[in-house]
Amino acid sequence: MSHTIRPANPADAATIYDFIRKLADYEKLSHEVEATQEQIEAQLFGESPKVFCEIAEDDGRPVGFALWFYTFSTFQGRHGIWLEDLYVDPDVRGQGIGKALLAELAKRCVAEGLGRFEWWVLNWNTPSIDFYKAHGAVMQDEWTVCRVSGDKLLALAGHN
Repeated sequence: MSHTIRPANPADAATIYDFIRKLADYEKLSHEVEATQEQIEAQLFGESPKVFCEIAEDDGRPVGFALWFYTFSTFQGRHGIWLEDLYVDPDVRGQGIGKALLAELAKRCVAEGLGRFEWWVLNWNTPSIDFYKAHGAVMQDEWTVCRVSGDKLLALAGHN
C-alpha cells in the first residue's frame, strides 16, 4: 500500500463532493449541506479560486481530502492556512493518511512563510481531538465561535 497527496483537479469534483457528504454524515450535519457538486467545482476550479483542495490517494484510489484557504492574522502580520475540512475513508484510517494531509499543509505553511495552521473540531469528536493533539495541535478553548447566517445575515446587512 502506498499513499500520496496531490492537488485536486477538476476531474476530482464528484469525489470531493462525495467526501463532503461523508464528512457531514460523520459529523451528524448532513441536514446543513446546501452546496452542490457544481458549486464546489466552480469554487475550487473556476476563475481566481479562493479555496483549495488536496486529495489523498491509496494505491491510486482517492481515500481522503483536505479543503483549505488562506487566512490573515493582524497580530502576526502574516497569512495562514485554515483547514475547512479533513476527511479520510474509515477503511484506511490509522494508516498515516490523515497525518500526511496535515503534513502537506504544514509544509506549505513553512515554505510560504505563513504564521498559522488552524481548524475547528467538534467538541464531541474525541477520536479527532486525540489525533490532532498527537500531531501538535493545541485546543483554543478560550475562544468562542461566532456565526451570522441566513435571515440574521440578511438583517445585519440591512436587507429586511
